[in-house]
Order: sequence, then C-alpha cells, then structure tokens
Amino acid sequence: CCYPGNNSRSCSSCHPLDRAAMDGNARATALDGEARLRNTPTLYNVVLNFSFNWDGATTTLEDHAERLLGNPAVMNSKWPALLAKLRADPDYPTLFIAGFADGLTQANVLSALATFERSLVTPNARIDRYLRGERQALTAEELHGYRLFKSYGCIACHQGTNIGGNLFQKFGVFRSPSAPRTAQVLADVGRHRVTSIDRDRGVFRVPSLRNVALTAPYFHDGRAPTLEIAVEIMGRAQLGRELKDEEINAIVRFLQTLTGEYRGKPLALSAKADR
Repeated sequence: CCYPGNNSRSCSSCHPLDRAAMDGNARATALDGEARLRNTPTLYNVVLNFSFNWDGATTTLEDHAERLLGNPAVMNSKWPALLAKLRADPDYPTLFIAGFADGLTQANVLSALATFERSLVTPNARIDRYLRGERQALTAEELHGYRLFKSYGCIACHQGTNIGGNLFQKFGVFRSPSAPRTAQVLADVGRHRVTSIDRDRGVFRVPSLRNVALTAPYFHDGRAPTLEIAVEIMGRAQLGRELKDEEINAIVRFLQTLTGEYRGKPLALSAKADR
C-alpha cells in the first residue's frame, strides 16, 4: 500500500528494508521537501514496542498506520481516493479477496499493513545467542561493554526482549543534552504534544536498541551521527557520567552485537543503501 496524496512516495520511501527499515537521515523529509519532521524510527521489531512515534501518539500499529497515511506532511492520503487507487490496481483487489472475506476496505488495508509490520522481527543477534548459553558469541571486549551497559544503568531503560521501546523517559535526566539550538529542536516538546502535561515536556519514547549499529543517526532529532557520539551523550545526559573513550568504545562494541537476522539472513545495509 503506497499511493500518498500526490503519488510521490510509499511507506518504504522512509522505511526501506535494505536500509534497516529507516531512511538514514537526521530528520524525515515532509511531502513539501522540507526536512522538518523527527528522525525516522526503524520498523524492524516494531511489534515489540508498547507505543509508536517518538511521543507515543498511538498504541496500535493499525492506528499508527492510519495516522501517518492521513498526516498532511507524511502521506496526505484521503481514504476514498486511496481505496479507489488500490481498486484500480491489477493485483490488489484479488489479493484482498484472498485474504479478507469482505475484500478491499479501509479496515483491511490497515490490517494488512499492520500484519506485515508485525512480521519484521530480527531474532538471533549475537547477544541472543550469548543469553541462550553460547558463551563464545561475544568477544572479551564486547562482554566488557555488556557489563558496563548493565552496571552503569543503561539497562534501566533499554531492557526486555526489544532492549527498549517499552517506556517513556525525559531526554536529559542529569544534564541537558547538547544539540544545535535550532527552532525545530527548541519547538519539540516531546510527549507533551500528546498529553499537555507539563512533566511530559522533553519526554520521548525510549527506542529499541536492536540493530542500533545500522540505524544512525540517533535520537528523535538525529543529532548524533555515530554510536560513539550517542553513547557519550547518553552517559552525560541520562546517567550523569563522563564516559572515558575506552568505556564508550567497549559499549559500542557491545551494541554492535545487537544486530539480528531477517528471514534467516544477518541484517546488513545493502551496498546501495550504504552509499
């Protein structure tokens, strides 16, 4: 299901599966060509998140898809026109009849999108193999980074099956994270936009760290171009620690063990996507 209002993009424009299911840009580009949206989160393992968008605006994949399809800055679709385009396609009507008793409807389009997204899981990362008892799956340096990750408190927010994605946290617990003081950054109040509660200013959904080595740049505004910079910011802003270079490097080595497999093959950026 693609076909935005002006036929210029599809869901995979921002979530290409050969690019870790995100676009690799600091901020997503709106339909008018302005890069004023937030960083595009990966769709891999999205089924394991407890809410969606950086501010948790939706709690089901179906609602999330509908919100994006109708968003004027993202897809700008209207359901009558969208369904008409899909019905005019040579394949979609037959495929929907095969999958749904009532065929091609708004609810079934959303169900199909959400069902596909639920299939985008990447198991069998080296950390998974280590936790299943394969002790040689991690090197000594990676294991050291894992221990730092736990002992320094990263695991307080990045835990569970998805290594995150299941709570909200203020960005800047101990110190304000450094960032370019652009109007876009200053205007983003995070979850407060959803709840209008003062304590939610600057609060965002904690992202999953699965496949994080492939999903640069980092944070809701894409301010960190590398994992090393992201870890340094997290240490200072979220943990109140000035991490040494060797500690940052060890944690980054551990984070690189979180890359899993998709359809039985190790997840990686394609040569085309990596250029």
